[in-house]
Amino acid sequence: MRFLKSFYIHNKLFWYLAFLVACFVLSFWLPVIYPIAWILTYLLVALFVLDLYLLYTTPNAIEGSRNLPKKLSNSDQNVLEIQLKSRYPFKVSLSIIDELPIQFQKRDFEYRTTLSRGDAFLYNYSVRPVERGEYVFGNLNLYASSPLQIARRRFVFQKDQMVPVYPSIIQMQQYDFLAMSNKLTQFGLKKIRRIGHTQEFEQIKEYIKGDDVRTLNWKATAKKNHLMVNQYQDERSQPIYSIIDTGRVMKMPFNGLSLLDYAINSTLAFSNVALKRNDKTGMVTFSKNIETFVPAVQKISHLNVILEKLYNITTEFSDSDFGLLYAHIKRKINQRSLLLLYSNFEHISALKRQLPYLSAIAKKHVLVVIFFENTELESLITNPAEDLQAIYHKTIAEKFNLEKKLMQRELQQHGIQTILTKPEDLTINTINKYLEIKARGII
Repeated sequence: MRFLKSFYIHNKLFWYLAFLVACFVLSFWLPVIYPIAWILTYLLVALFVLDLYLLYTTPNAIEGSRNLPKKLSNSDQNVLEIQLKSRYPFKVSLSIIDELPIQFQKRDFEYRTTLSRGDAFLYNYSVRPVERGEYVFGNLNLYASSPLQIARRRFVFQKDQMVPVYPSIIQMQQYDFLAMSNKLTQFGLKKIRRIGHTQEFEQIKEYIKGDDVRTLNWKATAKKNHLMVNQYQDERSQPIYSIIDTGRVMKMPFNGLSLLDYAINSTLAFSNVALKRNDKTGMVTFSKNIETFVPAVQKISHLNVILEKLYNITTEFSDSDFGLLYAHIKRKINQRSLLLLYSNFEHISALKRQLPYLSAIAKKHVLVVIFFENTELESLITNPAEDLQAIYHKTIAEKFNLEKKLMQRELQQHGIQTILTKPEDLTINTINKYLEIKARGII
């Protein structure tokens, strides 16, 4: 039974059979070909038996393994590895077919190679998931054939390997590395000049050349009889919350990824940067209910808590209750904090319905409303209109684009910070805004 499950016919055998059939057909008019056709038939049968012997007599002829990381990173190219080793005493042709998880909707995965005796082979390929959750890899199938290429033997390895897809860990690590190496501008992050001083006093010290004369402490100068200055340090451990709207407005996909997952990836990368800068980070997710609340904590290990909460976000994409969000923030977040609200508004009327709640939140906290440009409209706006219908589509697209800018202005008039961004630039613009707010001493 195991033999039948592993035995396959090589495609070239059908060409050999076709050639024999042609010989027998031609022998009807050329009888001299008839005995040659039978000789070739016996020869093919003998080679077929020999091929089976070569393929099946070597124990543990092929070793194969698929090496998966513990976690895959959502929206990124994740490199996977297949390791092979041959024990056949001859050069073997291999066809590799990996059964990818159903989420990828890819059924044509195949890679072909050859291995000599004792050869080890390493094959890398990449996958890009666009949904969080559990991904199950099926069989790793290897089809081996000898130089005769009449039969093939199937080897199966590592059935049903599960690996979770987490928010973009790769993106988080990229920004973490750039922040530590002070090369944030490579990713478009701005160097923002610090304005003035924060309110956190450190000490009084003697004046040395280069100190800011505006920080002279005249009372201490009179007492010590030489110049003394106040020394300040950056205000640290400020509470910062990422608030993610998981309602229906965040279901819209761009490049295969929903706005919700863009916000989740950005929250992870931003939280890591804020923690490295000694601020407290927390998060809230909401739609018709408050789904997740993680109090702001200043510990690097706290990032694992945020990562797990982000991974486990589930939603029915229902209408979001901003009144409930306001009540929750008023009850749970007592200290003045920086709140980054990831949401989306397609119409100015939708914004005005929520504006009273946003204004109320902004009275006590520094609120940054982050919403998205509809990049699908760019081609309609930039391409010239060639007929009446195209003119109509272009006019509507420009109207939607203008409404986004009007919404941004409306929020700013109510004292609310805003980020209007393309989905792919979300993380860059969010970190830029955070650096700007810290530099200006707004919080």
